Amino acid sequence: MTIYYVNSAAGSDRNSGTTQNSAFATLSKVESLTLKPGDSVLLAKGSVFNEQFDIKYSGSESAPITIGSYGTGAAPVIHSGADGIHSLYASNIVIENLKISNTGGPGIYAGNVKNWTVRDVEIAKTGLSQSDGAVTFRSSQNVTIEDSKITGVNGDGFWIEKVNGIKLLNNTVTSANGSRADAVQMNDSSNILIKGNHLDQTDADSPKGVIALVRATNAVIEDNVLTGGGFGISAPAGKNIAIRDNDISGYHGYDWSFAIGLGDQGNSQDYDIAGNYIHDGAWGVVVTASSDTSYSRTNIKVHDNVFDDLTQAALKVDRPASGSFYDNTMESGVKATSISPAIADAHTFTVRNNQTVANVETMLASSVAETAVMTEASADSAVVAVHDNLKIFTDTGAAHRGNLLENDSSENGTLALRRFGDESVGKHGLTLTGDYGVIHVDREGNYAYTLDETKLPDHSGHVSESFSYGINDGTSHHSDTDTLTVFVHLDGLLS
Repeated sequence: MTIYYVNSAAGSDRNSGTTQNSAFATLSKVESLTLKPGDSVLLAKGSVFNEQFDIKYSGSESAPITIGSYGTGAAPVIHSGADGIHSLYASNIVIENLKISNTGGPGIYAGNVKNWTVRDVEIAKTGLSQSDGAVTFRSSQNVTIEDSKITGVNGDGFWIEKVNGIKLLNNTVTSANGSRADAVQMNDSSNILIKGNHLDQTDADSPKGVIALVRATNAVIEDNVLTGGGFGISAPAGKNIAIRDNDISGYHGYDWSFAIGLGDQGNSQDYDIAGNYIHDGAWGVVVTASSDTSYSRTNIKVHDNVFDDLTQAALKVDRPASGSFYDNTMESGVKATSISPAIADAHTFTVRNNQTVANVETMLASSVAETAVMTEASADSAVVAVHDNLKIFTDTGAAHRGNLLENDSSENGTLALRRFGDESVGKHGLTLTGDYGVIHVDREGNYAYTLDETKLPDHSGHVSESFSYGINDGTSHHSDTDTLTVFVHLDGLLS
């Protein structure tokens, strides 16, 4: 395992390259080496390389080849009239702590590779002569891109095509420009996680949107902030897609602009759209197509979302589809649904248990404050909350289902709450009301009991109350029921 050093200002290609004082000067010198598993190529901070860097050799899963940096100062920069970093068939690669800018093609282009990690890489002003994605992966497996920043590029921020196992984590994309540019374009890929990213197309020169997820299988898009563009998330065909807990706003420009859209380019099956905050746009969730197609759109569930400041309805369904719209919240003035008469008459898309509130922002702020109060109450040593009697009264569902409460232990005063499929606690948690107080369980499974002293029979001794709650998926009639008993010791609590 050898470390090679490259310094564009102080190095020489006549050096050995194996110490900082004997660094190489160019990337082309590194390309002439036969890199082996575990080798590292470190570029001196402050260096500028005006050449494409070709990665030709593979590491191993336990000993990847690493391309990184050393020293102090600004990250090393790669400029190129072609691609910044280019690779075909090289696997087990880590690229980190670099900057790539002013390239003719993508900042990073890789095809037919496996096990790549890109982290803490800044990419700007790429695609000057061609408009692939700033980061492009094709026909590959197991790619992770994290903590990286893409700004002011020509073409998509990320272009991902036919990749099995792709993670985009905690990245920032600002202004992916071009007539066909999205912040993220992902085609024909599977086992996808897009999480914790900030994607902003507000000022982009593009008629498209933020995330285009086409013909995906097994995808999770969660906890992202998506702003601007003609649409938020277009997932026009796919199977087993979860879109949850995202903040989607500022999508404008067309009468069809939507936060989340599906059903336009192929069969769409098993979509779970939950916990999103959708605001400042046109349509909310749309199940539609530009023409009458025979695509199948089945098991589309839209629930526990918040819709605010929309010019169109929270839900639009105008093509044959099956699913449900339930437990959503709309601000006053936002139309709940726009479902075509034929779909409504077919009773294949149900609507139930939705609510309208006067001010969504006040409701959200109140929810945050309530959680804070309950957390404080749960920390009070005078309030003792324990649980017992946890059992499944009936369990006829599949084997992966189970008790809503993870186990019967009250260790650390925390109830560990499972999240599986539709049977998860919503974005703002679960609140249960009893005779003397309420229990709030947050999304992470932490709980707090808040006592209403006005309901107490007296101010001595203790009271106990039981909360019983169930879950039912509505399809297989599977039902779990748990009982939580809370004991509140009043001595010393009230004065």
